[in-house]
Amino acid sequence: MAWYHWLTPTRRYPWFEPSIPGHTVCLPCTTWSSILSIILGYDPTTLRERVDLRAAGDRLIELGELRSLSALSEKVALLRLVGRLDEAWEVANEAVRLARFTGDREQLLGSRIRRAQVLQYQGKLDEAHKELSGCVDEARIHEWTALEAFASQHRGKVLFDQNEFEGAVADFSNAVSLREKLGASADELESSLIALAVAESFLDEKRRQE
Repeated sequence: MAWYHWLTPTRRYPWFEPSIPGHTVCLPCTTWSSILSIILGYDPTTLRERVDLRAAGDRLIELGELRSLSALSEKVALLRLVGRLDEAWEVANEAVRLARFTGDREQLLGSRIRRAQVLQYQGKLDEAHKELSGCVDEARIHEWTALEAFASQHRGKVLFDQNEFEGAVADFSNAVSLREKLGASADELESSLIALAVAESFLDEKRRQE
């Protein structure tokens, strides 16, 4: 497929939605650099990451028993990527509890989105969709544009897993639009543009078969 060569992570924009200046969305750049270093590329039929399992394991050992929100959030991502989903779920819940304790509602919403990603990987697509829909709505109400883009992006991936390609295209398009509104660079838009192109390709194929 024409977009296959796109599915390679860039230094500036891994698949995990790095933060846009002025918006608290995800983890510090150093954390995302650690995660990006273990990503080898992306599957053009599933939008899932191909992972250097050894590097991911080494990074988990480095994180050890750290319990800061940034460390917990990184662990959630790493455990999810290596398929240790029960552990990822436990740590994701711990991160949500910690974010709730700090009282930072934006951080809490980011933690909920990452927890919903674990639900997606567990195959609990209806639950993931419901949670992410709530996150999209909350972010929109509070005008947390970067978080709305983050949640829309991942709800789109859930819809993609459900073969709901039209809905996935709508969510990925929304993520692109929101990031353009924030003044994101071409590199920062890349993740959403890749997902949108893939979903559109699948939607076109589905329509041809109908």
